[in-house]
Amino acid sequence: MRTVFINIRELLQVRPQGQKSVAGDAMKTLPKINNAFLIVQNDCISDFGSMTNFRAQNGDEIIDATDRLILPCWCDSHSHVVYAGNRSQEFVDRINGLSYEEIAKRGGGILNSAKTLQNTSEDDLFEQSIDRIEKLIRLGTGALEIKSGYGLTTDAELKMLRVIRSIKHHSELKIKSTFLGAHAVPEQYKTNKVAYVDLIINEMLPKISQENLTDFIDVFCEKGYFDLVDTKRILTAAKNYNLKSKIHVNQFNTFGGVKLAVDFNALTVDHLEQLEDKDIVALKNSETMPVALPGCSFFLGIPYTPARELINAGLPLALASDYNPGSSPSGNMNFVVSLACIKMNMTPEEAINAASINGAYAMGISEQYGSITRGKKANLILTKKMRSYNQIPYEFGNNPVHNVMLNGQFIE
Repeated sequence: MRTVFINIRELLQVRPQGQKSVAGDAMKTLPKINNAFLIVQNDCISDFGSMTNFRAQNGDEIIDATDRLILPCWCDSHSHVVYAGNRSQEFVDRINGLSYEEIAKRGGGILNSAKTLQNTSEDDLFEQSIDRIEKLIRLGTGALEIKSGYGLTTDAELKMLRVIRSIKHHSELKIKSTFLGAHAVPEQYKTNKVAYVDLIINEMLPKISQENLTDFIDVFCEKGYFDLVDTKRILTAAKNYNLKSKIHVNQFNTFGGVKLAVDFNALTVDHLEQLEDKDIVALKNSETMPVALPGCSFFLGIPYTPARELINAGLPLALASDYNPGSSPSGNMNFVVSLACIKMNMTPEEAINAASINGAYAMGISEQYGSITRGKKANLILTKKMRSYNQIPYEFGNNPVHNVMLNGQFIE
């Protein structure tokens, strides 16, 4: 049986087969069909077009989408959604004047989350995390990358990655996992960071590989965390396990992390709140996707990724939530798209492209996700009634989603 949407006001992000991303001026165009139909068969998009060309078949399940839009689900390529508890007290501490860095130096931040997670059972961690994910689906997220990095011991990192694997098995969401053991230096290694990097390379990576627990590797390449030497050592070791990298870089400082990531053919460089001309030059000669995380900038009150510089230089850009308990405790991609327009001066077309087709590229899944393309998975957002996609970022704080379809089935 076919599921057929008819009278769609705007069918957005219509792309030909084989297009994996958009960059530069091409990001300003969001291809669409007005007054459209779309056919879902099994779990894939089988056909679409103008209503003038639609012919129903016996047995079709018809859904009238009059005054509603359909677009591909959001592809959120950077999250830390598997964590235990929360850090709401640190939120209050920042209101009272402490900076994110000062809180971290006092044992807060990532180390606080790691201590809580280490004392949380695997079952409890799964239940907390799957509850967050079910809420994200209702907000239109159809693909999600999830990082470890709140374990910081071999056992706790393995626990996080096993929870991510369980989520893959229990959720209709497309999940990609990333090993981020190099997220912070544990307290016991504070004066011997080299020994912790050794632990990541010699103990964590082999065990994670043996259980086939991760798709990517990540490093928080930042002053006070892991420098260029540390990052190079970890990424070199990861090559032995055929792990592609996704690097946290340029959040607070610029010191060559982007060039290093490009040298290792990283899939993405994420954050980029600080950017220099040499970083843009390095990215121009690469297949590495820059990823902006405006929710983090909003929550911490730090600069936003200079989207206009990147796009005007002919580069692509993806948007992601950075959903985590300390610096971006929200995975609402609708709000991320709004922030990109309001704070980063991106057009609605650019923001939607960045959160869908470019987000899929940033997860390595653009062959099957991120656009309305024949043969791709039917991961779709059916919006509430609206006149134009401009309303999605314009009406910030509102949930534009009426219903979500994952793999050809509506989410109850």
